[in-house]
Amino acid sequence: MTDRHATLGRLEAAGFALDALNEEQQEVLRHLTPQELELLLDVKQRLDEVGPEVQAHSEIAGGALF
Repeated sequence: MTDRHATLGRLEAAGFALDALNEEQQEVLRHLTPQELELLLDVKQRLDEVGPEVQAHSEIAGGALF
């Protein structure tokens, strides 16, 4: 696996829906620097950590609070 494919693999393993992106968008992600990749993965992790609470409120309140 090349570094570029490893980048997509790490993003996919983190839960990014890469199949929803077109080829050009995937190409942008393939060319992330190591620092950009780590930043993106960190942001995704932090969003995921607060995601269930927001989703639960949305389901209970029908999204009225958000």
